[in-house]
Amino acid sequence: MIRLATSDDLPVLVELMRGYYRDDGLPFDEDAARATMRRLLSQPQWGRVWLAFEERRAIGYVALCIGFSLELGGNDAFIDEVFVLPEFRGRGCGRQLLETAGLAARDLDVRAVHLEVDRHNEAAQRLYRSLGYGMRDRYILMTLRR
Repeated sequence: MIRLATSDDLPVLVELMRGYYRDDGLPFDEDAARATMRRLLSQPQWGRVWLAFEERRAIGYVALCIGFSLELGGNDAFIDEVFVLPEFRGRGCGRQLLETAGLAARDLDVRAVHLEVDRHNEAAQRLYRSLGYGMRDRYILMTLRR
């Protein structure tokens, strides 16, 4: 089962985020993660988060964050994070989360959905390609942090 996350889900989302950051080798600041997720959940104009469950256990999530693109003619969005607990991978949960976010993006009149994938994560790349995502060969994603 997949459902839209609410502020009541914040504790479980933070624990899933801990797994995402661990698996990607990123530093995890629990207070910052909690504050950022709380803000996203309370300000839906910036996006949505969905939780996946098996039985009553939360096993994954996806965060769709909304932006705007002149080039694309309106709203665009990033799949900012998608994570499934390791023991539940390979069962279609990630696909279901991404399809849920994709349908919502269409309902929100999002013109394009972007995502990042580790160059060495071939399994994720295959999944994303099977859902219609493609490389933008002309572009390199660059970031200025503030």
